[in-house]
Amino acid sequence: MSHYNGASSRRTFLSKSAGLAGSVVAGRALADSLADVPTREPGDPISGRSERSKYVQLGRTLEAGPGLRNVDPSDAINSKTPLHKLVGNITPSDLHYERSHSGVPELDPAKHRLLIHGMVKKPLVLSVDDLTAMPSVSRIHFIECTGNGWENWKRADPNLTVQDTHGLISTNEWTGVPLALLIDLIGTDRGSTWMLAEGGDGAGVDRSIPLTDEIINQAIVAYGQNGEPLRPAHGFPIRLIMPGFEGNLHIKWLRRLKFGDQPWMTRWETARYTQLLSDGKARQFQLRMEANSVITSPSGMMEIRPGYNRITGLAWSGHGRIAKVEVSTDGGKTWKEANMSEPALPKAQTRFQINWEWDGKPTKIVSRSTDEKGNVQPDRKALIDQMGTNALFHYNAQQTWSVDASGRVRNVLA
Repeated sequence: MSHYNGASSRRTFLSKSAGLAGSVVAGRALADSLADVPTREPGDPISGRSERSKYVQLGRTLEAGPGLRNVDPSDAINSKTPLHKLVGNITPSDLHYERSHSGVPELDPAKHRLLIHGMVKKPLVLSVDDLTAMPSVSRIHFIECTGNGWENWKRADPNLTVQDTHGLISTNEWTGVPLALLIDLIGTDRGSTWMLAEGGDGAGVDRSIPLTDEIINQAIVAYGQNGEPLRPAHGFPIRLIMPGFEGNLHIKWLRRLKFGDQPWMTRWETARYTQLLSDGKARQFQLRMEANSVITSPSGMMEIRPGYNRITGLAWSGHGRIAKVEVSTDGGKTWKEANMSEPALPKAQTRFQINWEWDGKPTKIVSRSTDEKGNVQPDRKALIDQMGTNALFHYNAQQTWSVDASGRVRNVLA
């Protein structure tokens, strides 16, 4: 793992980069002269908004459930982020994955209000202007749908891309008011140990959230996303950000926070977001997202050639920072530690990469992450032994991609 602070780290990084650059150049023809370099071209006038290049095609895929892809928008419940086409750690706002239960409301920020009440000393009704006038924080965190990875619970469709298998996660910079500040303003009752967060969408999504010190100190009532106001699909004008916890707790279009001494047992935590285990019992309040990672290139439906290939991907954990990512190019028999992009932020996606000289023989590539608390991403067998195949949420098993002799990369279970 590379850390780029200090002269020795810089030398280490440069030495590794030199080897990488040499491998790349050795496999490609170099331009013979400036005649091979495109000429200068006049540009378009400056506009009020920068658009992507016409040569860059990025888009989300629509999904109606596990295995139900490329559906009509009226049938979709999800849209998935194109992880295989992104670089760095941050997801562009318009490509952040989307999960909606009743469409996207267009709320007027001048009329929207946040009610804070329950077991509190001073109930409040706050406008969006009230919130934006308060001291704010900006933090980079991932949001991951509990259904991320559900395509692989029971079987491995070989025709899946990484957008299909892992596209229900995105990382943004979120700006807003710390929950701790709002709690100080209202003065919660000593016996208040739970908070109900409710959204302003037609489905009325609401979730009970335990008031642990971690949640109180890290949660944000956000109005900003990647330096601009929230996009409507992601909660405009305000939403709750719950770093490290399942996506449905990050309530969009936030309209109410109610404090109490027990969970409310809403339909979203009884009929919806529960885990059916192998013994027939259901697990409730499995809230934290576990250590995870995935190779985004090469990945499903791509093709590679023998020789130098750069393996890259993303790792994340709801427990904190990613401490280490390992990659295997022989189906998990041996592992090599990958280089991680710095800084590795807590509860945020971290990009990793490693050099690979492929000999042209069939093989399997897979990654596994370890977070700062020592949690190691499990292989599929270990996860299934614990959870069974009746579950639908919190799939964080190692993702394996097979490579055949022709260089075709496909999704496999192990």
